[in-house]
Amino acid sequence: MSKSDNPTKSHLFNHPLILNLIMASAAAVDTMPDALRQSRYHMKRCFARFIGKGRRLMKLQHLQDEIEQTIEDKVERSKVLEGTLGDILSSTQEAAVVPPNVAFAIRHNPGIWDYVKVDSESLSVDIITSTDYLKFKEMVIDENWAKDENALEIDFGAFDAATPKLALSSSIGNGLGYISKFMTSMLSGKTESAKPLIDYLLTLERKGEKLMINETLNTVAKLQEALVIAEVYISALPKDTPYQNFEQRLKEMGFEKGWGENAERVKQTMRILSEIIQAPDPASMEAFFSRLPAIYNIVIFSVHGYFGQADVLGLPDTGGQVVYILDQVRAMEEELLSRIKQQGLNVKPQILVVTRLIPDAKGNKCNQEIEPIENTTHSHILRVPFNTEKGVLGPWVSRFDIYPYLEKFSQDASVKILELMEGKPDLIIGNYTDGNLVASLVANKLGVTQATIAHALEKSKYEDSDVKWRDLDSKYHFSCQFTADLIAMNAADFVITSTYQEIAGSKNRPGQYESHVSFTMPGLYRAVSGINVFDPKFNIASPGADQSVYFPLTEKQKRLTKFQPAIEELLYSKEDNDEHIGYLADRKKPIIFSMARLDIVKNITGLTEWYGKNKRLRTLVNLVIVGGFFDPSKSEDREEMAEIKKMHSLIEKYQLKGHIRWIAAQTDRYRNGELYRCVADTKGAFVQPALYEAFGLTVIEAMNCGLPTFATNQGGPTEIIVDGVSGFHIDPNNGDESSNKIVDFFEKCKTDGRYWNRISQGGLKRINECYTWKIYANKMLNVGSAYGFWRQLNKEQKQAKQRYIDIFYNLQFRKMAKNFTISVEESKTAAPSKTSKSRIPPQPPAAKAEAAGNAAAMAEDGKSKAIQKLDYSRINRAPCACHWFCLCISSSIVIYALVKLYGMFK
Repeated sequence: MSKSDNPTKSHLFNHPLILNLIMASAAAVDTMPDALRQSRYHMKRCFARFIGKGRRLMKLQHLQDEIEQTIEDKVERSKVLEGTLGDILSSTQEAAVVPPNVAFAIRHNPGIWDYVKVDSESLSVDIITSTDYLKFKEMVIDENWAKDENALEIDFGAFDAATPKLALSSSIGNGLGYISKFMTSMLSGKTESAKPLIDYLLTLERKGEKLMINETLNTVAKLQEALVIAEVYISALPKDTPYQNFEQRLKEMGFEKGWGENAERVKQTMRILSEIIQAPDPASMEAFFSRLPAIYNIVIFSVHGYFGQADVLGLPDTGGQVVYILDQVRAMEEELLSRIKQQGLNVKPQILVVTRLIPDAKGNKCNQEIEPIENTTHSHILRVPFNTEKGVLGPWVSRFDIYPYLEKFSQDASVKILELMEGKPDLIIGNYTDGNLVASLVANKLGVTQATIAHALEKSKYEDSDVKWRDLDSKYHFSCQFTADLIAMNAADFVITSTYQEIAGSKNRPGQYESHVSFTMPGLYRAVSGINVFDPKFNIASPGADQSVYFPLTEKQKRLTKFQPAIEELLYSKEDNDEHIGYLADRKKPIIFSMARLDIVKNITGLTEWYGKNKRLRTLVNLVIVGGFFDPSKSEDREEMAEIKKMHSLIEKYQLKGHIRWIAAQTDRYRNGELYRCVADTKGAFVQPALYEAFGLTVIEAMNCGLPTFATNQGGPTEIIVDGVSGFHIDPNNGDESSNKIVDFFEKCKTDGRYWNRISQGGLKRINECYTWKIYANKMLNVGSAYGFWRQLNKEQKQAKQRYIDIFYNLQFRKMAKNFTISVEESKTAAPSKTSKSRIPPQPPAAKAEAAGNAAAMAEDGKSKAIQKLDYSRINRAPCACHWFCLCISSSIVIYALVKLYGMFK
């Protein structure tokens, strides 16, 4: 069997443990020829069947179905598929059939792949590269592109060859732990090995004021000696001595603020640093960076949808991400304030959530530029409009249609951020594709540490959406989206995910990021190395739910009883209105409840169909759905319109009146929290049936309220729920099995009165151990601080990769975004925010000062508008003048060349 180098292995994995895994997987593939020969008769028939239908892509299920149809005898089939051949075929994720060959993509473990080509006639086997495999796929879709020697290939892996990688699939997502080990090894050995850390400490400052150390301690030896002297001095002080009492003495030694609020804290921090310089270890590294005064100002980008604090949930493209970020901000501000106090500093943190200002927004504050975030002191929403050549874009824009506006948005946002923060932020966090791309552009421009949070990578939601992108592009614009995702995940200093599965999937299903390891979009580019899931940039930080809103039904004194009459009407009124349709004839039955956007992936219509088909389930429980509108014409989202129509048809088809209550999308999270508890009062359950769910905030919310939960086994909920202990996993692709699992639960509850409580308590225990916002905020800030130093250690490599990213962005993404077909109307009104100076309002504002400030701002506005009007007229004329100038120069050159040629020939 011939072998060729597989680039996904040769330069991505350089650790002995992972090399052993690769050798083991390669050994399994090495035995494939023998295994095929041992079952030659049946395999010849199977491969003849595979190629009999011509070129095509086959998934594992297709392969299994065709093998079953070819080898009809179960005993014989089991015998053929025993051992190595069965293992290899069961690990196959996909096959590309290009007669007479069949190419297999084999995934032995998360992140570890092999690619082989089998000749259907001779059954000979060759190991091929990932690039070769992609070309096989392209032959199925676009043969000319597959054979084009000049086809664009993207290889980010070439820039990561020197970056250390995690070794085991089980270690994926533990980036902070790994870089702490690697930094330990870098700083070990000679004393001067710690110099990069000293240089980094010297960069720490806050508005021009030095922190931690000054230039007096610019060498390892000087710092080491000063630490010893300082520790002796501080040890003589009472533990609770305020830092201010000995600040001057430490300053004389070369130390600045930031070590701690009192003698005990300062001594602990200094001792940790002394240990790192003398004999570093990973635990000390993590502890030290968690104490560093490195992060105060944070910018969070969430561009699409209606980002607001009230009356927005359930609007198009507006759901869990908004809730996630608002809770994230509150938790991070609280953690920042706690850390600043412990550091002994008197500074105010700032968190800005930057989103789009929507002039046409009604019934909410999405057309308001600056909005304080409730239950915070130093956090605000900053809304920046989409500015176009025709003026400000007025209406909402789908997340799939947003790409033409992002570059200008990032430029405008950068100006506003610098203005409001009076300098650069310390950390920039992106959310979803659009927010991550903008975060990449702004972080690169400002030279700031960048994190990305995907929430959902669309490529993993739609089968073959990469290779068949042309079929979907007019609707979803995946050409732009997948390119933006690839840029952002490679530009990021670190990536935050909610679960392991988001990165590397499960044993049988690749993760969202893993699906970007190697893929092709025929006609655009071939990503031979898109991302490496073993990269230490990946970190898992699971969010929680606001426990002041989502708390157990048993906490009677906290129950929001004022909402209960409205919830009673919402659930049981028999009249249809704008808020609910359908009714529950038997209100004594428990309720199974689901709340989500009405789109295909959330699969609410799938749950409705399961319920309609399963007579036992209909007998046991009522179904309550919360989501969307009832009238498809009220939606602006194509997918939602189709799902609304499907809901109506399913209710009619299965005659569900009297069994189902469909409630329109609810935006009051406090009432929603009580709604979960009211459903729990009926001894019901929450069902989350998504075809894929990256995390599942509603799962966390339901479990926080003590509501037993059934959640999809495709994605993050499998990590949140321990099946049968703290809830249940259901297969969204097998409705009969899933609905029967729900039936079994309610039947068991009837025979065992304690069973419902046991699952409810199991869910609460799981949440409190693993899924709280306090745990999340602590992890996020620890990671942000450590990767700030890691970024400095890898500065040259990052710069080289960034240049490659810039080329890809400018030559590929920008061109696609520019050629984008825009269907929405554009307002011709200039953006007020372009001519007004933004100010963050104080909390609470002083009315008199505010009035004076407004008067001054208006006077300043009048002046700036006149200046900007002149500036814009110059800017608008400048491109035309430039074009004419270039045309004249080009024409002159051409004429000159023709004259010279004429003279030569003459």
